[in-house]
Amino acid sequence: MKRSTKWFLGIFLTLLAVGVGIMLLFFIAILAPGEDEYMDVVWGRGDKVAIIELKGVITESEKIVKQFKKYRKDNSIKAILFRVDSPGGGVVASHEIYEEVKKTRDYGKPVIVSMGSVAASGGYYVSCGANIIVSNPGTLTGSIGVISQFLRLDPMFQKIGVEINIIKSGKYKDAGNPFRGMTKEDKKYFQDLMDDVHYQFIDIVGKERRLEHQKIIEYADGRVFTGEQAYKMKLVDTLGTFEDAVKIAADVAGIKDEPAIVKEQKRKTFIERFLGEAKFQELFNLKEEIFNHPILQYKLTN
Repeated sequence: MKRSTKWFLGIFLTLLAVGVGIMLLFFIAILAPGEDEYMDVVWGRGDKVAIIELKGVITESEKIVKQFKKYRKDNSIKAILFRVDSPGGGVVASHEIYEEVKKTRDYGKPVIVSMGSVAASGGYYVSCGANIIVSNPGTLTGSIGVISQFLRLDPMFQKIGVEINIIKSGKYKDAGNPFRGMTKEDKKYFQDLMDDVHYQFIDIVGKERRLEHQKIIEYADGRVFTGEQAYKMKLVDTLGTFEDAVKIAADVAGIKDEPAIVKEQKRKTFIERFLGEAKFQELFNLKEEIFNHPILQYKLTN
């Protein structure tokens, strides 16, 4: 190979490597979230009411908890309107959100829940920590219960001639294993877990709604109720729309004029602006549904 050819290849490969490196840095910069990934947007003037939104299945609590902490410490925020539109989700995540709502209420900052189309199971659980729960008459709420679903694959594997060998220490170490059917002991083991978590749910509802234990037991069979029914059962405080809930939040906070609304919004990355925020978010929602699927769930099932 000629000397000039070697020089040419060396320079070309160097430039190629530099180019690839710049491209990688560029994509990392436009995809990686920064510290200022979220920003507060304010509509109107005067005393502020912050809106925190919980939408869809509850798979994690971090984002909601972070917002409650931020607005709780912000003296310019006079009340928080918690918009809940969720069929529920993970037991732990639901409880962590409930605790943060309750902590904010006990801190002295009013929290008003506005229920959307559905605020059931974990969606109802997180609502219980608020000062006032406002439900639309047509909201689906309640569903006070716990569910756990286990996939079973061994019948399919038997048909195709695949055998799974299991080695374990501890009687219940592989309870719920999808490669074998459940024994009576397995079912009792999981039922005891469900009953214990269910009792925790019942206990929270009883304390927060000031209802007799026997009355909660009557309601806590997994049924959903309309907002109208829930109001009669004293599971919610009043009926109204989102705008009604805003007014209630302002009144409770002592805001005489129309309040300014504060809401946290995510800054759009270049990719989101290019592809569209909805499509980009669908990819992350799919990931959450597949990989962050809790075993124990306060969730309304279809």
